[in-house]
Order: sequence, then structure tokens, then C-alpha cells
Amino acid sequence: MKDIPTFAEVIEASERIRPFANRTPVFKSKWYDQQIGAELFFKCENFQKVGAFKFRGACNAVLTLSEKEGNRGIVTHSSGNHAQAVALAARTKGYQATIIMPKNAPSVKVRAVKEYGAKILFCEPTIDARKEMTYQFIDDTNAHFIHPYNHPMVIAGQGTVAKEFLEEIPDLDIIIAPVGGGGLISGTCISAKKIKPSIQVIGSEPELADDAYRSLKEGTIQPVLRTDTIADGLRTSLGDVTFKIMKENLDDLVTVSEKSIIREMRSVWERMKIIIESSSAVPVAACMDEKFEVKGKKIGIILTGGNVDLDKLPWM
Repeated sequence: MKDIPTFAEVIEASERIRPFANRTPVFKSKWYDQQIGAELFFKCENFQKVGAFKFRGACNAVLTLSEKEGNRGIVTHSSGNHAQAVALAARTKGYQATIIMPKNAPSVKVRAVKEYGAKILFCEPTIDARKEMTYQFIDDTNAHFIHPYNHPMVIAGQGTVAKEFLEEIPDLDIIIAPVGGGGLISGTCISAKKIKPSIQVIGSEPELADDAYRSLKEGTIQPVLRTDTIADGLRTSLGDVTFKIMKENLDDLVTVSEKSIIREMRSVWERMKIIIESSSAVPVAACMDEKFEVKGKKIGIILTGGNVDLDKLPWM
């Protein structure tokens, strides 16, 4: 197993990426607070570079490469946000990035990857197809692989979200984030539990992509059985590093319906006047559906990104 990052490495990541990444704002909404009788705080990673938290981890991973490693070229597989993040981070250092993307990746994310200067190779929309094409590319080119989530420097970079969050709102009772491969929730666990040991860290998933929920229940990593959830950023299975961190630190993991995800994506657009993508709406839906105890709590919600295909809005 790869090394599990420490909170010290999160602090190092925070300093390393500071010149490149945005310190994103925390928003509030009286309407949301009134709906559920809690105080909600929204960490807006939709205002991060490339429109998603993923830039933090990718930037940290790229910046820790030696020049020799970077000049071999960088490769990763991703449905979109990590792809954009690696593409931009690689361009920052002058390295060539190649991204393995599923054929059903949102067109807005495909366009962005191309605009950041990366090459794209398309594969079938399955985890196995992504991995097979990636490993073949590495064999052919000796490119350096930056895993989307199961990578200690990626996880450390994602941990900077919770670090910033608790620096600004230190009295949070709960932090909730969506779970795809587990990089963000793992980094959140590492930071939040170190800064405030009493805080609850809760993960949230679509019911149609509940592999992390099943994994924690079974005690072994379970595969993604479906890839048709509207939350396209959460269609990946856990890695061994992220699963270990989650098993040891996560307080709860809840699932929500597609109907609830779409409802809260639209509500955030309408009530808060900001664009979030469907994956970001998953933890909001978990709060609004009261999938855990919310009354009277101060809850931090990580809005993970805002990259949306405006021609395919889910409520249209």
C-alpha cells in the first residue's frame, strides 16, 4: 500500500500550492438554514481553478515531481475534473499531460482539458477500461502516472480544503463531502480530525453509485455496479489508501436518490445564485433529506465543483 499522508504533509501541500490555487470562499444561505433548522456553511470549490477542488491535489502531486519525472510526461484517467486539474498543473510546469477519458465524459470537461493543452485518449466508460488503457500508455511511453485519488500527494492536496474551512469556521460540528474515489473525504478526515478531534466527518454518495457505502459495510472494497448516476464525478470505486483512511476515520456515510440530487442542484442555483455540478449537490441532498442528525448543528458542506454542460441540465 502507498503511504498514507500526514497532516504535516497537508500543511506542506497548502504552502506548496498557495501561489497557484485559490483560497475559496465560504457562503451561507438563510433559506437553507430555515429549511432544516441547522446552520449550513458552503465551502465553494466551484470557484477553484478549473472549477473544482481537484486542482489542489493535482497541483500538489505535479509540484512534488522531479524535473526528470515530469519531463517523461504525465498521464492520468478521469471523467473530467481531475483531468482538467492535471492538464492545468502540468502546463504550469511545462510538462505534457495525456488524459484517458471515458467516452461519456461531459463535453464541457472534454473541451476544458483540450484548452489546457493536454492530449486525450478516449476509452469505454468502465473503470477497467480506464485502467487498461492507462497502464498500456505507461508501458508504451514511461509517462508518470498521477492517480485521481489513490495517491498520497493528491490526498494531501485535497486535505487543504478542510484545513481552510476550519481556519475560517472553527466551530463546525460536522463536515460532509461527496465520495467518489475517496480522495477528498480522506484528505478531509486527515485535516479535520487533527484540527478538531470532536468533529464528525460524513461522506455522501448517490444511491446508484453506492460502492463506498457497500465497501464500508462489507469491510472490503466493492466495485461500482452502475455508471448512470447524474453525479458523473462519483462513478469511481475506492482505492486501497482512501479505503483505509475512511475505515479508520469516517463517522458515517449516507446515500441519496437521483431525485434529491437534481432537486438540490437546482435549489443551490436558484437560492444561492451559484453554479454547482451534480456531484456537489449530493451532500446538500443528504442534509436536506436529514440522512443524519442535523437539527441545531453547524454543518460544513464542501461544494466540490461547478463544471456543468449547460446544454444538458438534469431538470430540463
